[in-house]
Amino acid sequence: MKAAPFEYARAASLSEVCALLATHGDGAKLLAGGQSLVPMMAMRLVRPAWLVDINEIAELKFIAVEKDMARTGACTRQCAVERDHALAARVPLLRQALAWVGHVQTRNRGTIGGSLAHADPCAELPLVAQVLGARMLLRSGSGARTLEAEKFFAGPMATNVRPGECLEEIHWPAWSWRHTGSAFTEISVRHGDFAMVAAAAQVAIDGDGRCVRAAFGLGGVGGTPLAFPKIAGRLVGTRLDDAAVNDAAHAAATETQPGSDLHASAEYRRHLAGVLAARALREARERARSL
Repeated sequence: MKAAPFEYARAASLSEVCALLATHGDGAKLLAGGQSLVPMMAMRLVRPAWLVDINEIAELKFIAVEKDMARTGACTRQCAVERDHALAARVPLLRQALAWVGHVQTRNRGTIGGSLAHADPCAELPLVAQVLGARMLLRSGSGARTLEAEKFFAGPMATNVRPGECLEEIHWPAWSWRHTGSAFTEISVRHGDFAMVAAAAQVAIDGDGRCVRAAFGLGGVGGTPLAFPKIAGRLVGTRLDDAAVNDAAHAAATETQPGSDLHASAEYRRHLAGVLAARALREARERARSL
């Protein structure tokens, strides 16, 4: 199929984007990498009246590594984030997750902000955002506001971005503990396909090997990517032994609400959730111990 007819505008600045969005409202869609939007338009699952191209806006393309966080512009290509060593040193979970995102060709075009705004509950970057507690800076003609990841994602392919707002940048928290390890894993029919279930984890341990902070989450088992801060809190003070890890992973799996499709039943996805959460936590633990 081909996309339904639409009008096209290429914005040269963030202020121009805000003006176009204010004028055209819900009828406008932003085009960044286009790796999700263009196929959906071709299948006529999405029919924007206006397509606003933001690819030429330099102020939306940057990576800044700071003391307690890293900042990425919404239009920063996924491949740029994947190859940035300073960013990987401070927020390693981003690089680990990007290895599972599509293929090299799609990461060359896909953007960080585009993946988050698309809000696929199976996608890797929204899960990382939930686990780390990333913050999204949104811009409109009337000003800016910030949403934490848990409030940004509203449901499958839905966010709490208001009409007239544009995702400007993302703030990724950087943990300060020396012994911090992270891991990302998923199961899909083929590498690069949509994940049936994905898991991400990050843990920090002290010099005695005891956990001082933990975070983990699951994707593909609910309407949004899921993080489990209360369950992760149980791991603090432990040595992250297998029994504690397995208990946390099982508790998280019981809180999921996966669906069934031709690839896997809800029961199988819930089983995978427990297996993968434990696997990610163990891998993160071993990386933390090796530092």
